[in-house]
Amino acid sequence: MFSSRFRWDLRPNRIAQALEARRRAGSEILDLTESNPTRGGFDYPVDQILRAFADPQALHYEPSPAGLLSAREAVAAYYSARDCHVHTDRILLTTSTSESYAWLFKLLADAEDQVLVPRPSYPLFEFLAEMEMVQVEHYPLVYHDGWSMDLDAIALAITDRTRALVLVNPNNPTGSFVKRGELERLVQLAAARNIALISDEVFTDYTLGPDPNRVSSLAGVDRALTFCLSGVSKVAGLPQMKLGWIIIGGPSRLCAQATERLELIADTYLSVGTPVQHALPQLLSAGKAVQRQIAARVQHNLAALRSTIHEKSSAQVLNAEGGWYGVLRVPLVRTEEEWCLELLEGDGVLIQPGFFYDFDSEAFLVLSLLTPPETFRAGVQRIMARL
Repeated sequence: MFSSRFRWDLRPNRIAQALEARRRAGSEILDLTESNPTRGGFDYPVDQILRAFADPQALHYEPSPAGLLSAREAVAAYYSARDCHVHTDRILLTTSTSESYAWLFKLLADAEDQVLVPRPSYPLFEFLAEMEMVQVEHYPLVYHDGWSMDLDAIALAITDRTRALVLVNPNNPTGSFVKRGELERLVQLAAARNIALISDEVFTDYTLGPDPNRVSSLAGVDRALTFCLSGVSKVAGLPQMKLGWIIIGGPSRLCAQATERLELIADTYLSVGTPVQHALPQLLSAGKAVQRQIAARVQHNLAALRSTIHEKSSAQVLNAEGGWYGVLRVPLVRTEEEWCLELLEGDGVLIQPGFFYDFDSEAFLVLSLLTPPETFRAGVQRIMARL
């Protein structure tokens, strides 16, 4: 009766079952997985955010496939403040980065075509691709005192069915940025093999230190068809507002063709709400204060993680350049699942296993640096005691 898209086992895994049992028992849980900024205890400029929705124009339905000009101008101003100039004609609004992926997969791929995605990375790629009947193939990120892309493996992974190469910049959860030399090779590959580059840049404002070799955005790429994704969920710490965007770049002919087709897709759904589009300039302004708090929290928690899990420990904190996550490599004396279950059931600490993010070996644990500091420090100390 149901579509073949639903190929996944929908039963809760052992970690989810143990978490539910602990909640039912009313037992303590130090949640080191929290990634929702609205539950992070940050001081939001409430009055400014609420005033943003007081515009009477929000009461009028103004369907515009690419999004209202005023909202796209706000997005262009966001990039201009970062020394990246984007024309409003190359900006298309969506409700979220997930919707952006769905629309780009519709644009670029037929059923059973392929997209290349990094491993480890964002755990929803396979779900998003399968919903569009698109196949996912992985390319590796490798770690040697820092993460890098295996460019030779990427070149070998491209086939006649490959339609796009996905970059997450910085990556989630490794926190690694694309480097200039890597981008040059990727653009050459994409142009030569006629594939698109999709750059997920939702965490790009959250850097953990300067690096002149880092690429903060692909919005200036002009030699290959490129799509840069972001939105207010991470930029302003407002995931509930449901507004994202796609920046279309590359050769002018391909840009024009992609823009025309994306606007047709957008016109079919018209999913972006009018009120949030009118509110966007104020939301981006209000989000600056939230972004500063998030950045400070991430820096603070990462420093606490590094000081607690020290060099003499049997674990290692992997180097990160940005994002909201910390990755801990632990001894392979038990599986990641066993580590997570022991920490949850024995110590009341909830963390995520590396296999949630497609790490191709064990044992890695992933911690959200967005966690309130008191909870984070207490949880990390219990992890250290368990180690």
